[in-house]
Amino acid sequence: MTTDRQRYFAHTMRQNPTDAERLLWQRLRHDVVLSNSHFRRQAAIGPYIVDFASRGARLVIELDGGQHDEQHVADEARSRFIEAEGYRVLRFWNNDVLGNLDGVLAEIQSALTPTPDPSPQGGGEPKPRAPRKPRRSRTRISN
Repeated sequence: MTTDRQRYFAHTMRQNPTDAERLLWQRLRHDVVLSNSHFRRQAAIGPYIVDFASRGARLVIELDGGQHDEQHVADEARSRFIEAEGYRVLRFWNNDVLGNLDGVLAEIQSALTPTPDPSPQGGGEPKPRAPRKPRRSRTRISN
């Protein structure tokens, strides 16, 4: 459940995005098109406000700046909580978004692309079945 404080904090963060958040948000809104990939920015998940979340695809994207180097332990706990809620978490450095946006988008697109069903045990083509033997009919023998 989202609290009033979370709503206010998320609203404030949406009004003052970092350069990396602004750039990625523009591309997520216009370029990443797959079913269930509608993203929200500064979305509440439990007690946390995440940078971007696609509830349908169960994907969270977090952008980390230089200040996050010291917050590694807190970020790990945050990611574990979000993953326990059923989301996959992708983390990118701000400078990756600013310097390699196409690579970041390719990784996001890959995370959104459904994987095919696993191949059968043993891999390869299924073995052809042996031809069935005809069924014997049951006949009554009268005495």
